[in-house]
Amino acid sequence: MPDEQIPIIAEDSGSLYSSRQFLIFNVSEIPLVDFNYVMETSAETLRKSVDGTKTFVKWESPNTPEFVANMTTKEGPYTYDEILVILATPEWTNPDPYM
Repeated sequence: MPDEQIPIIAEDSGSLYSSRQFLIFNVSEIPLVDFNYVMETSAETLRKSVDGTKTFVKWESPNTPEFVANMTTKEGPYTYDEILVILATPEWTNPDPYM
């Protein structure tokens, strides 16, 4: 009798990322980001808003990176569930991706 495969039940994605914090800010402040303290590796790996004016970084909480205090256009920090709602808006996701 062949080995029976047991399905793997994935964890709720929110619980996988529950310790992450997300911060949105104007792209003009990218030079302030210390990439040693966030999950992105460089300015080139940052996701930008549809109009290219905003971006965001993420890190594992509870330790907020020190550079965040110097940012003047910051929005957040947000939780994983909160950032998912934000990123689903037309500001972050082009409703017509073929344009």
